Amino acid sequence: MMSDFIKHLFPRVVLRKNLRISYTFCLGGLAFTALLALMLSGMLLLVYYQPTPERAFGSILFLESSVWGGRYLRSLHRLASHAALILIFLHTLRVVLTGAYQRPRHLNWLIGMLLLCLALFEAYAGYLLPMDQLAYWATQTGMELLLTLPLGAQLRTLLVPDGVGQPLSLLRFYALHAVIVPLFLMLLCMLHFYRVRKNKGVLPYL
Repeated sequence: MMSDFIKHLFPRVVLRKNLRISYTFCLGGLAFTALLALMLSGMLLLVYYQPTPERAFGSILFLESSVWGGRYLRSLHRLASHAALILIFLHTLRVVLTGAYQRPRHLNWLIGMLLLCLALFEAYAGYLLPMDQLAYWATQTGMELLLTLPLGAQLRTLLVPDGVGQPLSLLRFYALHAVIVPLFLMLLCMLHFYRVRKNKGVLPYL
C-alpha cells in the first residue's frame, strides 16, 4: 500500500491527454496538498500552543503578537483548513456527477466519504483549541446537537467528560485534533490512493 501511495504521488508515466485540467480538475491532489499544508503548519503551531484552559488563549495571543511569522502561520493553518474542506467536497461532487462511485470503485467511494466525515470532525475538534468565546459557544452548541443523535449522550461524555473548555475535555480535543484524527486521515489517504491504482481509476495505464 505504501508503494502504491508513493507511485500515485509520483507516477512513472502520465498520458498527455490526462494532463488536461478538466480531466479531474486536480481536486483530489489539491485536497491532499491542503492536508499536507495543514499538518506542516499544525506541527509548527504545536511549538507554542499550551493545551490548558488558563493558557490556551494566551498562547495564541503570544503567537500572533510576539512570534515572527506567527500571525501568518495561524492564518495559513486556518485558510488551509477551509480550502481542504471545500476541495474534498468538490472532489466528492465530481465523483457523484461522473458516476465514478459505481462498481468496481464503490469501496473507494466509501473510503472517500469517510475521509470527508473525518475532515469535518478534524475541523470541529480544532475549533475549540483557541479557547475564545466563539470557540467555546460553537463547541457548546455542537455538543448539545450531539445529544439529539443515538448514543449522543455517551459520545458527549466521551468528548467532554468535565464540560466544554475544561482541562480534560480540552486535552481530548487537542489529542484528537493534533494526533489521532490526522493519523487516520493519512492512513485513509494512503488506502484511497492504493484503491485508485488497484481499480485503475482514471489512469488506465497504471
